[in-house]
Amino acid sequence: MPVRLFVGALFGDEGKGKIAAFSAFDEKPFYLVRTGAINAGHTVVHMGKEYKLRALPSGLVTFREGKGATAPGALISIEVLKREVQTLGLSKEQVLVDERTGIITEEHVERERQDQHLAKKIGSTLTGVGMAMVDRVMRRLKLARDYKDEIERFATVADVTSLVHEAVDSYKVVHVEGTQGFGLSLFHGTYPYVTSRDVTASALLSEVGLSPFDVEDVILVTKAFVTRVGAGPLKGELSEEEAKERGLVEYGTVTGRLRRAAPLEENLDLLRRAIRVNGATKLAVTKVDVLFPKAKGVTRWSDLPTEAKVWLSDLEKEVGVPICYVGTGPEALETVKAC
Repeated sequence: MPVRLFVGALFGDEGKGKIAAFSAFDEKPFYLVRTGAINAGHTVVHMGKEYKLRALPSGLVTFREGKGATAPGALISIEVLKREVQTLGLSKEQVLVDERTGIITEEHVERERQDQHLAKKIGSTLTGVGMAMVDRVMRRLKLARDYKDEIERFATVADVTSLVHEAVDSYKVVHVEGTQGFGLSLFHGTYPYVTSRDVTASALLSEVGLSPFDVEDVILVTKAFVTRVGAGPLKGELSEEEAKERGLVEYGTVTGRLRRAAPLEENLDLLRRAIRVNGATKLAVTKVDVLFPKAKGVTRWSDLPTEAKVWLSDLEKEVGVPICYVGTGPEALETVKAC
């Protein structure tokens, strides 16, 4: 079946947005659906311009003719969504908000900022997502259908699940973009230092309303090294000084906080578990150019430096899943499609 899932393997920040954007350019899906919430920012660089998306699917950056949607299980801020629609220059007809998508308000943000457990111990992004999830579980959260008049000034409120079913039944390609990473899953991650939802492939399907039988590929995205923002365990964590020496310093898309860093080799157990739980059929490895500078901008496997090809082949043998995408730079199209 023609559904592709894009799932994070580690602690978020793996480059899901880049791989989803490259794949959208390559495959031109009929629908692009984003799950998760606005506490996860996906960065896409295309034609020299950088986009930071927290509500819309990343594939819309490279495939402007596509239709983007928010899932019934997603949580969005109306203002964040509106700003992204305007930034991408999308029409109202191109942006579908499922009528059951949850709406985060300033009240949720304020409640989170006042919660010392989230702010101090967990290292939450304090974007209101956790409190909105609390309200959803308590069945008092307002949904997109309650804000229809406001949303329909720039987007279309619809039954996204039914529209996606029609597309899938007609064998039209659908991309579903997840957020964060396996290590941050509420159920499978490093609890309590996790996000407020499950973020595995199964959860993506549940949020959209799709069946496992609809899926052709689960594309698990990892970075060539590991980073995480906020508190929680990180095997092989490097000091800030050592991370800078290795060129592994990064900052969070949403928070701007310095990301903690570690070698991927120290975290292969986490990657293997992510592969098993998500049922990964393909692996994408981003930022290979950070480890191997001569790989910068390469778009063909044959042009990768030998040391990079050996490292990737060894990784593939270690985890048992084909590496089908290799990120070689920040631009979405600076990607090797290997299978």
